[in-house]
Amino acid sequence: MTRRLGGLHVLTDARGGRAALVAVAAAVAAGAPVVQVRAKDCTDRVLYDFATEVLALCAPAGVTCLVNDRVDVALAVGAAGTHLGATDLPVAAARRVAGPGHLIGGTARDPERARQLVAEGADYLGVGPSWPTTTKAGLPDALGPEGIRAVAEAVDVPVIAIGGVTAERVADLVVAGAAGVAVVGAVSAAPDPGAATTELLRALAMAGARTGPPGSGP
Repeated sequence: MTRRLGGLHVLTDARGGRAALVAVAAAVAAGAPVVQVRAKDCTDRVLYDFATEVLALCAPAGVTCLVNDRVDVALAVGAAGTHLGATDLPVAAARRVAGPGHLIGGTARDPERARQLVAEGADYLGVGPSWPTTTKAGLPDALGPEGIRAVAEAVDVPVIAIGGVTAERVADLVVAGAAGVAVVGAVSAAPDPGAATTELLRALAMAGARTGPPGSGP
C-alpha cells in the first residue's frame, strides 16, 4: 500500500480544464507517484470526464489516481482510491461501497479523530493545513509540524501532510512523521510543473535519507 500511496500527492482541479491536464502530464512525466482529482463547484459529468482524462495520463506510467470526495466517481472511472473530507461519506460507508481493494483516505486534525478514521477502515490520512494557505477558503488554523506529529504518532497508517507545503518545508514534515505531502498550487500553479515536481521529490528523498522510515525522526 505504501508504494501505491507514494510520497508526493499532486492535486489537480477540474476547473483548470486543459491547463490542469497539461500540469498533470508534466507532473507524471517528472515522476509524481500519486495524482488526486479535486473538483469543486462543477457538475458530475465534468468531474467524470476530467477524472477519466487524468486517469488516462496516470495509468500508463503506473501512477496512482485518487478522486477527492466522490467514491462513486472514483469507482466509475476505475481510479485506485478516494480521499474523503470531513463532510463526505463516512469512511466505513465508503468502504462498504468500494470494497477492500479500494484505497480510502480520511481527513483528520487531531489524534482522536485520526484513530477513529483508522478504526473505520482508512488506509491513510490527510492532515492539515500544515501551514496557512490560500488554495482553499475557510480552512482552520494551521497545525504546524507539531500538529502533524501528534496525528502521525497516534496511528499506524501513512499520514500525508497538506496545506502550504513547499520543497523547503518538506523536511520539517518528514521529521514530524509525515509519510508524504500533498500539494496543489506548488505544482499546478508553478511556471514549470515538471520542475516543481522534481524539486519536491528531491526534497522528500533527501529528508527520507536523513530521517529513515516515516515516523522514525526525533
